[in-house]
Amino acid sequence: MIECWSKGIADQNMAEEILLDLGPLVKRHPWWQARARLTLALLADLQVAPPALVLDAGTGWGVTLDALEKSGYAATGLDQSRSALEQLDRPDRRLIEADLNQPLPGQAPQFDAVLALDLIEHLDEDQCAVGRLGSLVRPSGILIVSVPALPEFFGEFDLVQGHRRRYLPDRLRQAFDGSGLQVERVFWWCQWLVKPLMRSRARSKGGPGESAAQIYRRHLELPPWPVPSLLTLPFRREQRAALSGRLKTGTSLFAVARKPEAESS
Repeated sequence: MIECWSKGIADQNMAEEILLDLGPLVKRHPWWQARARLTLALLADLQVAPPALVLDAGTGWGVTLDALEKSGYAATGLDQSRSALEQLDRPDRRLIEADLNQPLPGQAPQFDAVLALDLIEHLDEDQCAVGRLGSLVRPSGILIVSVPALPEFFGEFDLVQGHRRRYLPDRLRQAFDGSGLQVERVFWWCQWLVKPLMRSRARSKGGPGESAAQIYRRHLELPPWPVPSLLTLPFRREQRAALSGRLKTGTSLFAVARKPEAESS
């Protein structure tokens, strides 16, 4: 079931052809699988256990939504793209169409945890979006935000998917200013990918006339089997170091923020 809170133009934040054409590729890609595993482990560390209410904002292809549901969470997916949500829709699933550039409904529900994984970098006003997402967190609940890191890496892959920016830790913390949430930790993820990303950026690729989906597919290309299976190993090896804040850099950053307990009247 898809509930509509507001309507926006999805292509302004990410080309819909990417969302609609590349679902099968993304769902089996090691990076998205690893991010879903990390998210589940982070929720466990934060003692947010099933069947807690979790909102997956910017659910996109539904990779994290699937993982949450399989783990027993009462999960809801939110996205601006109606077409993407229709691909995920089924009778037993709750989905919300909403544009985070617009105000949320006055009686919007609250959740034990709200996830905004690789979402706010698509929006011009990230502080405003974080504030709106924070309003969906119940008192003592958490908001988890992940973003692409290292501004010097900003390039074609960011542009094609509608990124406005990449982040450093201080810049990510600033996105929570005025939200009423208390940032508990910020940590790096995917340190092992930094050098490969440097090398891939140095190689010239592509040609004129490529569509957004073609460019995106090119950047996600993987060597033949069994290399994709082997790529799960460095993700798994770094997961605990990332969660404990021991990584010194990475291609992504995560922030965990908590809403204070409601004051007694």
